[in-house]
Amino acid sequence: MSGIFLMGAIILLLLIGQGVMLRLVLKGRTKIAEEEPKQDSASFMLLQNQMEKLERTLDSRMNESSKQMNDTMRGQFGDSARLIKEITTELTSVKEIGRQTQTYAEQLQSLQDLLKNPKQRGILGEYYLETVLKNVMSPQDYHIQHAFKNGEIVDAVIVINKKLVPVDSKFSLDNYNRFVSAHVGSPERVAAEKAFVADLKLRIAETAKYIRPEEGTMDFAFMFIPSEGIYYDLLTNQVGVAEEENLIQRAAGKYKVIIVSPTSFLAYLQTVMQGLKAMEIEQRAGEIQKHVGELGKHIGSYEDYYKKLGNALGTTVSHYNSGYKELGKIEKDVYRITESKIGIEAELLEKPGALELE
Repeated sequence: MSGIFLMGAIILLLLIGQGVMLRLVLKGRTKIAEEEPKQDSASFMLLQNQMEKLERTLDSRMNESSKQMNDTMRGQFGDSARLIKEITTELTSVKEIGRQTQTYAEQLQSLQDLLKNPKQRGILGEYYLETVLKNVMSPQDYHIQHAFKNGEIVDAVIVINKKLVPVDSKFSLDNYNRFVSAHVGSPERVAAEKAFVADLKLRIAETAKYIRPEEGTMDFAFMFIPSEGIYYDLLTNQVGVAEEENLIQRAAGKYKVIIVSPTSFLAYLQTVMQGLKAMEIEQRAGEIQKHVGELGKHIGSYEDYYKKLGNALGTTVSHYNSGYKELGKIEKDVYRITESKIGIEAELLEKPGALELE
């Protein structure tokens, strides 16, 4: 755009220069004509006409050049205004992004400050645990803040066929952060790792004390770690390399404590839910079997009543046939007296037992 503007300015200057030169030549010719009045007037008129024609041409070109420059400048001004508007919009967007980033940074700092307090960190872990249980299980299948007889409280219990599975949230973060932030192989990292492993062993023992079969619990418990990073380092032996046994395996084998993260805990809960459904189906199958047995008893009783009814009908048929036989005797007596038959024909019936034999 600046190159076009510069070229237009140069052309305009050249045209102006040509115009000035022609004006000077015209004035010079006029003076010569005044000094030599006896020269040929026709030649002077011809020259004057050519000068006027050249002047008109010069004016026309200057007008066209001015118009082109105006159009070019107008286009440049329009492009500049559009560019300024786009830049202003982008600056506004960048400013908004910066404001949001500042807000996120403040929120992150607030979260970091919150996690520095062990008590607040524990509350956050318990809330996370409750959220996971609420999203997967129905309210009657778990309880929050379950109290034992001695007054100790576990964060949650899962109810499985009237048995309780303790779930306790543990969030040992301080020594783990020191371990992660220290340089690999440095004494600070080794010391932080030992301190974190000691914390973890203590948390495992604390979770194991909630396994109380005498109070209706299962013989195992879950230790919920609300951090995928910590769980992954434990699972891949990034922490506790000097230990003879993997800490997760040690917790499950020695203390019957299953260490879980939010993701793995969801998988365990899905398994528990499937087990609950299987147990429910088994219970329903037992109830159906019981009802089928009761139905068999009812059918047997029904059969007994029908047998009694058959026997009663058999007795009735016998009495009916006996009555007809007596009528036959009466007919014989009448024939002896009147020597004429009444015409009684005995219609004997078969007993129900005889029908069954057929």
